[in-house]
Amino acid sequence: MSRGARIRRLPRVWRRRARTPRAPDPSGQRPRRSHDRTRPARERVRRIRERTRLARARVDLPRPVLLLPACLAGLATVLALVLGAIGGDGTAERADGPATTRPAPPHQAPRPPIVPRSRWLEKDAPSQPPARYDDEVAAVFIHHTDSPNGYDCADAPRIIRGLYTGQTDAKHWDDIGYNFLVDRCGTIYEGRAGGVDRAVVGAHTQGFNHRTSGIAALGTFTAGVPVPRAMTDAIAALAAWKLGLSDIDPRGSVRLTSSNSLSRYAAGTTVLLPTLAGHSDGYMTSCPGAALAERLPAIRERAARLQGRI
Repeated sequence: MSRGARIRRLPRVWRRRARTPRAPDPSGQRPRRSHDRTRPARERVRRIRERTRLARARVDLPRPVLLLPACLAGLATVLALVLGAIGGDGTAERADGPATTRPAPPHQAPRPPIVPRSRWLEKDAPSQPPARYDDEVAAVFIHHTDSPNGYDCADAPRIIRGLYTGQTDAKHWDDIGYNFLVDRCGTIYEGRAGGVDRAVVGAHTQGFNHRTSGIAALGTFTAGVPVPRAMTDAIAALAAWKLGLSDIDPRGSVRLTSSNSLSRYAAGTTVLLPTLAGHSDGYMTSCPGAALAERLPAIRERAARLQGRI
């Protein structure tokens, strides 16, 4: 054959070798194939193609769908901020913050009927500044209004309106100082604005207006003056409910700190006072009168009974 002649390559004939049959595996499992060495490479190619397909699918999504996760995250952030703004801010809270929701205390007395302040307040009365709040009511102070006793109970709104005018005009207070007022027939009236079920800071016991509530009996109850049973029962019911909101025993004591040296104690002094106290316990005065002061132990016992402590 010459040098320039083409060499024709004949196809190579392969012969399949006969396999020697293997003995069956005693375990019954099929033996693994060792000759298929291309499987890992095929698996990698399949995974790469799958990732490419998913990436193209994500790119082909409409723009609103792509923005949806970011919008949902933004809405969640805004909702969290709104919920945080709704919550109260603790002691001396302003009126524009709602009351803090708490679980019902174990010794909560039923709320007695309370006449709203709109029943005695004149329609043209000046607008009230925002009320201030404490975290809780830890004690109540009992007062008398040092006004005539022989009134008709139907005139109680007029009497309360007169007290309001005297305190806001002559004393230049922003509102009536008492949180509640009770007439001789046992009717309870809302006094200072801010909500009867909240710890409104009043102006009734100088030096101890914080974390307390002032209850005033309409009338003058000096020594020897009879105190109507309906009035003391209503005071007990009101005190039991108000103190029960904080699970306070009306027969107990509480540590309060004076905020004014014109009180019975110098400013900054922490003293132990009854949880149901008379005005004279915190201030140098004859209020609530000797006759009403004598009834305070019985009022405490009745309030405790209404709370279920007795």
